[in-house]
Amino acid sequence: MDPERVTVTSDTEWESSVGYSRAVRVGPHVHVSGTTATDENGDVVGVGDPYAQAHRAFEIAVDALGEAGADVDDVVRMRTFVTDVDDWEAIGEAHREFFGDVRPAATMVQVERLIDPEHLVEVEVEAIATADDGPVDADPST
Repeated sequence: MDPERVTVTSDTEWESSVGYSRAVRVGPHVHVSGTTATDENGDVVGVGDPYAQAHRAFEIAVDALGEAGADVDDVVRMRTFVTDVDDWEAIGEAHREFFGDVRPAATMVQVERLIDPEHLVEVEVEAIATADDGPVDADPST
């Protein structure tokens, strides 16, 4: 039998208009979509501050992991896209605060720009859930 596919949504307008989920879990594998520093209204958090943006993006991604039944200890892979690689120390500090004890495989790549010019950081997270709890507050789909 194939593992159940579970999607996690944050109910932003972009998820439905573009056709993606905040996170997807299939079996123990959890993939969190590219995540930027936004608030509940979709406004950019920490304009001009790479540390604040990284911190907020990691916070949103970790919340999505929790909704999918995983946690920080389950993270195996991180991708961080930045508009200025010279901000690596500030972004790295935020990364260390969330994932320093886990030490996932990680990549940081400079890109020309992100979808909103005020975004400085976007992160993707992959985890392999070790808990038997399963997804929380997520909608199963096929």
